[in-house]
Amino acid sequence: MSGFATIQADLKRESNERDSRFLQRFFKTGPGEYGEGDLFRGIRVPALRKLVREHQDASLTTLSTLLKSKYHEDRMLALLILVRQYERGDAALRQHVFSLYLKNTRYINNWDLVDLSASNIVGAHLDADRSLLPKLARSSSLWERRIAVLASFYFIKKGEFDDTLKLAEMLLEDREDLMHKAVGWMLREIGNRDPAAERAFLAKHYKRMPRTMLRYAIEKFPEPERLSYLKGTA
Repeated sequence: MSGFATIQADLKRESNERDSRFLQRFFKTGPGEYGEGDLFRGIRVPALRKLVREHQDASLTTLSTLLKSKYHEDRMLALLILVRQYERGDAALRQHVFSLYLKNTRYINNWDLVDLSASNIVGAHLDADRSLLPKLARSSSLWERRIAVLASFYFIKKGEFDDTLKLAEMLLEDREDLMHKAVGWMLREIGNRDPAAERAFLAKHYKRMPRTMLRYAIEKFPEPERLSYLKGTA
């Protein structure tokens, strides 16, 4: 079983200083930005996925420690392994992974960390009882609100849209641009599967929607229709 020290050594081996500088700019780690203070080793996702395969047997204790690391890639690796363990585990392991995830949302603190894990763990686990999603959507934490929206992607993929549409309505007044993007993206995913369902939501709410949310939602619409929404004449 992979231990914490072994995983840390492998992460250090894969680090790249030039990529670290690029990633710290890309993920907005400056003062006042959403990723303020985050540190990067400079490891790209393909290299991290290779480490997932090598350390997929890491214990939950090890992964919990890794998830608390100051380095972004360490936390991403922990989440990728947790997703893998959840998908392959029995009911008991899935419950433990889900509980660990919810207890550590403060470390799942950037959009990519949320987006690669929320649907696969939170969405999958709440398939039978989704009452936690509105609670997360009302959280003061940007990342918990994003987890709620991205968790609902699991249901969208099953052709079930009600939960996402309810969350989208709740979050129309959210002030965070990253939430506008997340909600707009999920509305677009609904539209990819059921255009009428998306258009029904837009007909009711598009004039209230933040501009970024609307742009994301209608990105694939025919140009004349897209422009009519943007002009407020749809």
